[in-house]
Amino acid sequence: MNDDLDRALEGVGPRLRELRRQRETTLAELSAETGISVSTLSRLESGARRPTLEQLLPLARAHNVTLDELVDAPPTGDPRVHMRPINRGGMQMLPLTRRVGGIQAFKIILGPNSGRREPTPQTHEGYEWLYVLNGRLRFVLGAHDLVLQPGEAAEFDTREPHWFGAADDEPVEFLSLFGKQGERAHFRARPRNG
Repeated sequence: MNDDLDRALEGVGPRLRELRRQRETTLAELSAETGISVSTLSRLESGARRPTLEQLLPLARAHNVTLDELVDAPPTGDPRVHMRPINRGGMQMLPLTRRVGGIQAFKIILGPNSGRREPTPQTHEGYEWLYVLNGRLRFVLGAHDLVLQPGEAAEFDTREPHWFGAADDEPVEFLSLFGKQGERAHFRARPRNG
């Protein structure tokens, strides 16, 4: 396992240098963008320093590539995308996109009775669009306490206090499109004439 990791990390330095040059970015500009010092960036690019995950994440974001693309993980021959679900407090989030930056897509599953708890609305930067697949979603947005049925959608600025839960004793599944920078999702409402 360590041999595989060492082989994967060996190519990171040249890949970082190539990505930076393709973007026509200096080490100083990349340092300002990522918060990683110029000397550390130089050592990473030359291979004199082994990268950590804390360094790879902002570098992947800055270069607009996935971690796999940055580390250049060996191909398996399997065309399927294997995303790992994220589990948090009765909620399972399955990432549907791997693109760094821009709009992210998730399938979210909330356990039964998750909406029976006292809502604790949260805020953060971004814009979100929801589409209910199965079950009934309790959706608190500001002063609104709504129940969305399968086939219903909602969109909102995530700086508005919001909270989600299952509306009854059945789990709820929904799709979420989220833009961290506040991008709104644009959809064509009706087909073109002609």
